[in-house]
Amino acid sequence: MWTERVRTAVLRHRAAVGVVWLLVLLLGGATAVLGLGRLDQSFTASGGPGHRANLAVQERYGNGAAVAPLVAVVTWDVRTRESAERLADALDRVAGPGARTVSYAGTGDEGFLGADGRTAYALVYPGAGKPDLAGLAAVEEAAVSLRAGLRSALPEARVEVTGVLPLQHDSALAGPGAAALAVKAACALGLLLVLVLAFRSTLGVLAPLLLAAVTSVGALVLVEAVAGFAEISFVVVYLVPVTAFVVAVHRWAQPPGTADRSAVTGGAAGAAACAVLAVCPAAFLRSVGVAGLAVCAVGTAAALTLTPVLRSVAGPVAGLRSARRARAFPAVGLVRPARALPAVGLVLLVLLTGAATQLRVGNPEARALVASGPARDGLDRLAAAGVPSGVLNPLELLVPEGGDAAEVAARAARVPGVLLAAAPAAWQRSGSALVVVVPAEEPMTAAGAGTVTALRSALADTGVLVGGSGVVDRDLVDGVYGLLPYAVPLAALAAFGVVARRLGPGPAARAVLGGLLAAGASAGALVVVWQWGPAGTGAVTGWVPLVVGAFAFCVSLERSAASASGGPGWAGGVAAVAGALAVLAVGIGPQVELALLVSGFAAGAVAAVASGRLLVVRAGVRPGVHPNWSRPRRSLPSSIDDRDHEFDRSRHGR
Repeated sequence: MWTERVRTAVLRHRAAVGVVWLLVLLLGGATAVLGLGRLDQSFTASGGPGHRANLAVQERYGNGAAVAPLVAVVTWDVRTRESAERLADALDRVAGPGARTVSYAGTGDEGFLGADGRTAYALVYPGAGKPDLAGLAAVEEAAVSLRAGLRSALPEARVEVTGVLPLQHDSALAGPGAAALAVKAACALGLLLVLVLAFRSTLGVLAPLLLAAVTSVGALVLVEAVAGFAEISFVVVYLVPVTAFVVAVHRWAQPPGTADRSAVTGGAAGAAACAVLAVCPAAFLRSVGVAGLAVCAVGTAAALTLTPVLRSVAGPVAGLRSARRARAFPAVGLVRPARALPAVGLVLLVLLTGAATQLRVGNPEARALVASGPARDGLDRLAAAGVPSGVLNPLELLVPEGGDAAEVAARAARVPGVLLAAAPAAWQRSGSALVVVVPAEEPMTAAGAGTVTALRSALADTGVLVGGSGVVDRDLVDGVYGLLPYAVPLAALAAFGVVARRLGPGPAARAVLGGLLAAGASAGALVVVWQWGPAGTGAVTGWVPLVVGAFAFCVSLERSAASASGGPGWAGGVAAVAGALAVLAVGIGPQVELALLVSGFAAGAVAAVASGRLLVVRAGVRPGVHPNWSRPRRSLPSSIDDRDHEFDRSRHGR
């Protein structure tokens, strides 16, 4: 087979191959770090009507649009003329240059007041706010200045500052508690233990880490090169290393010949599926596709070239001992529950996939972002005054030149679910004007999404663009998830074609079905744990299921290809457990969106091996044990390759 010729050539020049990959790791790592700025850091769904509106607002006004404003909460009697003037003056002075503010003081709209008549809130759009990482950090810093400035200017009032970004910022500052740190440490130690038990040597533990590192670096360099002429989202920074790590562990656990065949089959199938996503018009799907394609390409190259070099250093005896040791720890393989109750496991996967159909896309609800802190104090103060949480995600209407902003505001105010609509006189640029619309419900809720839809319908004939942080989720559903019914079958068909060509239609169908089940179950697990579970986020961050689903699909394809090629059943379990423990060790903490992501990766890793265990069964092979290692021998063969070739001949009757 051509992979054997490649391996022979590589081993003949292993020093040169090792140097090349070392340069990829070092020089590519520096290049990847410097090139991160090429990636789109806005995490918004490009191309949708809301995105176009936000770009127009950002261009004319320099702030707002996709960035949720700060919400200043003042408990004070602002109904008097003197108090209202002092509040307006304080907001103008402390909000900073270029900021836009709107409140009861400037509009007289009682929608800015709480039910107690003494609590008022003001929306503040800092001048530096842009929908990228630097702009979001600037808004977070502005929250601290706004809080301190208002408290100094209004000493007799109770002042709090909240908002979506301050709430997220407070969760990051809180850091993991003692319990979370203990769990993180346990996961890290568990990861080390799994790798040691599976591979039983220093190089055996370090080799998959090295393979994952070079794959991640090489893939990121390729992705950033594509980002030079196409919009690629920053989410690939999460997808690439996790996929590379799980696949590297799985491939290192295979005997050489099997590893080569499964790497070619699994890598080609994953690349074909991701190539379909890479040509999608939606930026998020395109980003996931390009990243997956890069990981498959670089990972396969590393498996065929760097892995033989590392094996030649470790020696064949170490590899055989690793396999025997791994069999001695069946818990690592995660195979016994699936073997004992396959029907239950399959039903569970199907039920989780069904739960994925109830996925609600959007940022987690405000109350779930952080339990305590200055921003949470402001949110609680709003709730106590009877102000709904929808004020954290107002909409902005860009009225074109010649339009009547007051009339637009009046029409918007009549839309069901709208708390208030105001047209501040100061919000005018180049003949256009902005109208702020405050919904009663947050946009990720069903009622909030309905308000956005109704507002767009009510203003469809006016030429008004509907933007703001609240429309991003709706665009993600319409512009990205709306493509999945077409993109997913095409990607699955592409993967099926590759696997069928190499392994036959039966294994191909099972492999693709297993990948789809793994992807669906990982999304369903997010729904059950977060959307329905104790955390009660109400929604799942829109890009997380896309990243997690692509990861689970590719990893499942890799496992299926290895199993169909005669690989050991324990390898998938080792890779799944190692991947789950690695992401949990890194991501467990109070940051809800990061916790969503790492729990999704962990669920995807487990679902990938579970679906493969249930659907991919090799004829004549006892599940969980590689046939070459079923009976220990007193005399070892000259190489593991010879064992692998003997197995090939026995399988095909040669």
